[in-house]
Amino acid sequence: MMHYKIFISWALVISWMALIFYLSAQHAERSADLSGGITEWVNEVIENVAPAAEFQIDEISFFVRKNAHFFAYMLLSILTLNAVRRSGGRGLVSMVVALVISVLYAISDEVHQLFVPGRSGQVSDVLLDSAGALVGILLYTLTSRLVVKRKYASRTVQPGK
Repeated sequence: MMHYKIFISWALVISWMALIFYLSAQHAERSADLSGGITEWVNEVIENVAPAAEFQIDEISFFVRKNAHFFAYMLLSILTLNAVRRSGGRGLVSMVVALVISVLYAISDEVHQLFVPGRSGQVSDVLLDSAGALVGILLYTLTSRLVVKRKYASRTVQPGK
């Protein structure tokens, strides 16, 4: 019965990896256009929220590009840990497996970019991706524990108290 949940969980992992691969396969110019559009939007939001703030567009662009790495791999690790756990993995081993998968994919992504015109692979991006993956695993683990505690607390509450 639960096999479809395992399948869907791994399908989400593979789909997210495919999206990362697709974005990494874009030539430098196309990639810059995408992050440039996001940068412009962030700049508009900052100007509306804090008009006196002085940011350079290059600073915002750097922030957008680096946070994209962090959040992409944070989500990858969350999806991966969920799939590992649905497949029967538990405890620290499941967290290590999810982290290793995420970090290995980050490394492969940077190697892949070495072959994309105008792009380069960077160790600093692997470190940033790995940090995002670690935060994702911690968020998933903390959230899971809170959910389990709430379920346990709601079962142990006795009527009339």
